[in-house]
Amino acid sequence: MALKSNGSTFLDDNRNYSASANTALANDAYILIANNDSVSSDGYSISDTKAIADDGFAFNQFNAEEQSIVFNEVASTHAQGSVSGYTSGGYAPPNVNTIDKFPFATDGNATDVGDLTQAQRAATGQSSTTFGYTSGGNVPPYTNVIDKFSFAADGNATDVGDLTVARFGVAGQSSTTFGYTSGGFAPPSVDIIDKFPFAADGNATDVGDLTEIRNYAAGQSSAESGYTSGGTAPPQTTTIDKFPFAADANATDVGDLTQVMAYSAGQSSATFGYVSGGNSPPFVDIIDKFPFAADGNATDVGDLTAARNGPAGQSSTESGYTSGGGSGGPNTIDKFPFATDANATDVGDLTQSRIYPAGQQV
Repeated sequence: MALKSNGSTFLDDNRNYSASANTALANDAYILIANNDSVSSDGYSISDTKAIADDGFAFNQFNAEEQSIVFNEVASTHAQGSVSGYTSGGYAPPNVNTIDKFPFATDGNATDVGDLTQAQRAATGQSSTTFGYTSGGNVPPYTNVIDKFSFAADGNATDVGDLTVARFGVAGQSSTTFGYTSGGFAPPSVDIIDKFPFAADGNATDVGDLTEIRNYAAGQSSAESGYTSGGTAPPQTTTIDKFPFAADANATDVGDLTQVMAYSAGQSSATFGYVSGGNSPPFVDIIDKFPFAADGNATDVGDLTAARNGPAGQSSTESGYTSGGGSGGPNTIDKFPFATDANATDVGDLTQSRIYPAGQQV
C-alpha cells in the first residue's frame, strides 16, 4: 500500500520514504489499495469510515490514527451461479427423473449427471452454494418431497424433507439460507409460501401467503426478496408478488407482467427478475424483465428462439437460461444476456426432450 500526494509517491509499498516528494498531504492524496493510479478525489471527510469500491479510494487530508477502512459485504443470493445450470425431472412423456447439467463458461450440450428419487413433473428448483433442490411435483399423485443433490460431485438425489402440502405447478425461490416453494395445485390451487433450511435437512414450514391462489407461476429471487410472477388460478394473472427473506410474512402485489402468462420459466440477475416463455395462450416466446430496486411493472425485452410452454429457468451471473419446454424445441437450451436487452440464442441441448422440469444453478 503506497501513500501519494499530488501524483508523487512519498511512501512506497516497501515502506521506503522519499524526502524529495511533497510530503504534505494536500487535496487528492490517496491510499493506493491496488495498482490503480486513476483514483481521483471525492472530498472524503476524516470523521467517517470509508467503504472501498473498485481498486481504491480518494479523500482529502487524513489522520492515520483516526482513519478506518471498512470493507462492506455485498448482499448476495444463490439465484445466480458461475459454473453450471441444472434441469431436473420433467415430462418426456412419461415423467423422468433425469438431472441434466450444462456449463455456463462455454455454450454446450447438457450431460446426465444423476437421478431424482422419483420421476416427476411440475416441481420447482432451489439452490444453495453446495446443493440443488427439487420440491413438490406430480408423480402422480401429487408429492410433498424435497429432493437434494450435490453440486460438487455428480450423483443421485436424496429425499431430505417434506413440504407442508403435497402439490405441483409450484414456483421456487432461494435466499442464502433457505429455499422457498410458493403457490401450486394441491388441489385446489393454493397461496402457501413454504420455507425449508439449507443448513440442515428438514421439513418446510408455512411462512406466509401469496396475494392470490395460483399455480404454474415463475419464481425469482433478489438478495432480499422472493418473487412469484404470473400463473393461473384460473384465470391466468399478470401479478408480480414479492415477499421478504428477512422475516416470515405475506407477499405484496408490486407490479404486473406485460401480459397474462403461466407455465413460464423464471430467471434472476442481481438487479432484475425475468419471466420467459409460457402459455398466454397461445404459447409465447416473450422475455419480460422487472426491477428489484423499485416495485414496478415488467417490460418486454426480447424473445426466445421459439415459443414454448413449461420450460425451466436457470441464471448465471451474466445470462438467463431457458431449458426444455413444449412445442418449440423441447430439448433446447436458450441463453439471453443480463447486461443488455436482447433476444435469446440456442446454445445447446438437454439430454432428452421434456416439459415442466425444474431449474437450479451453482
